[in-house]
Amino acid sequence: MYYFNQLKSVLRLNELAEDPVDLTDDNIFTPKRVDSFVSESLGLRLFYATERVSEITIQALSDLAEEAGVFEKMQKMQAGEVVNSIEGYESENRSVLHTAMRDFFENPNESPIAKEVSHMAYQELEKLTEFLKDLETNDVFTDMVQVGIGGSDLGPRAVYYALKAYEKPQRNAHFFSNVDPDDGALVLKDLDLSKTLFVVVSKSGSTLETQTNEEFVREHLISKGLDPKNHIIAVTGKGSPMDDPSKYLASFYIWDFIGGRYSVTSMVGGVILAFALGMDRFLDFLRGANAMDKLSLKQDVKTNLPLLSALLSIWNRNFLGLSTSAVIPYSQALFRFPAHLQQLNMESNGKRVDKQGRAVDFDTGPVVWGEPGTNGQHSFFQLIHQGTSVVPVDFLGFAESQYKDDIVFKGTSCQEKLLSNLLAQSLSLARGQKSDNPNKYFPGNRPNRILMANKLDPYTLGMILSYYENSVAFQGFIWNINSFDQEGVQLGKKLALQYIDLFAQKRAKKSLDSKQFPLGQAYFRHLSSYFS
Repeated sequence: MYYFNQLKSVLRLNELAEDPVDLTDDNIFTPKRVDSFVSESLGLRLFYATERVSEITIQALSDLAEEAGVFEKMQKMQAGEVVNSIEGYESENRSVLHTAMRDFFENPNESPIAKEVSHMAYQELEKLTEFLKDLETNDVFTDMVQVGIGGSDLGPRAVYYALKAYEKPQRNAHFFSNVDPDDGALVLKDLDLSKTLFVVVSKSGSTLETQTNEEFVREHLISKGLDPKNHIIAVTGKGSPMDDPSKYLASFYIWDFIGGRYSVTSMVGGVILAFALGMDRFLDFLRGANAMDKLSLKQDVKTNLPLLSALLSIWNRNFLGLSTSAVIPYSQALFRFPAHLQQLNMESNGKRVDKQGRAVDFDTGPVVWGEPGTNGQHSFFQLIHQGTSVVPVDFLGFAESQYKDDIVFKGTSCQEKLLSNLLAQSLSLARGQKSDNPNKYFPGNRPNRILMANKLDPYTLGMILSYYENSVAFQGFIWNINSFDQEGVQLGKKLALQYIDLFAQKRAKKSLDSKQFPLGQAYFRHLSSYFS
């Protein structure tokens, strides 16, 4: 038990933050600095010379990691010890084992709990493999629609689009998450439902939006004379209301110790990704994630990329006072990836109490957002360059394109132009521009870093996914908060159920019971008149 703000390393970092590195100094970007502030592991390179750090800062951040016991905490998490808890208060109080969903390659974790869970995950993979073989034999289905919300949608959707270049012939994936009926109508309107499978994902089996959307799907299937049981697959918890073989073509399990935002490598993402990409490519994706999980256990800050990234983020958030962070992939394939990272980070670390239930007196998770480059350069980059808010940026780049379909125009290829823009934005944000014309003055000192890989393929994307998952976990370990629950999403859900009941009463032409919902009824009466 400790207080973040009382750590010796935090006091030292506060001192260093009074005079951080000036990236606008004409002499700062020496070859020595650029070479010294590159870390490489597993074929990924993290360039961070454009962060406002020195070797002294990095050493102090390393001391922070050591003092916070992050290596031991990561080992405990991956071994299946209970880390999702708040001491002395009611909480989920469970293990966090998304890493076990991909831990059946080299050097698997020897903890009995982790071994058992990875075995369970592998059994589901084997079951999925057999199911997909049967589909290949029948060769009936060409499309699959994922019906889920939150972590049951954002991660699988982001990964699918990122790897669409590797999609199997005659296989297409679609996603239907919002209870807004227009979402479902748009997805279903152009599909041949006789050739479409639906995978409904809800760990509890009682997520209202997903239940509603499943019924939406069932009614559409029945209207086409199709039996829903032959078209709907369940991904749910064992014993949930959806764990019913009489209603589904097949069922796959997920477990309470897999948080939704960490569930892409479980059956939550596995069914639709293996269907669309093929099992071999899905396994490559898992291998990449597992390799980065192993790297996150290394006790060398310079090679432990998730930890180094976490420390740089904490430097920007807690010591430079920067409240937001942008993720800008220079790859159109990753256009949905920032949305997934937004949930991963903000649902995990958007917390106001520590692991002992005490209100924190420091900032926790930043606001995370982003869009692909170069599109963003013609949009919100104006604020990033010259606005009053300083926004740290995570750039993602790849040396090669996925499709290899490129042209040379005015002496360079599209991919070379893309990478030129990435490098230019990184350096110009850091250095700024001096000018006597205030409208053309750029203050600079806008911290950023670049994660570079050779090519966006399944293995590399698995590594990148795990890189961010473990970076978020490391930040939570350092802040001493619980990154694995999400109480903040529950209050609105509870109130929504009460409003839904009021809508039901109104639809049935019943008088509204003022005792049932005394605080919200006037609000409901006034606003619902607009929906009649």
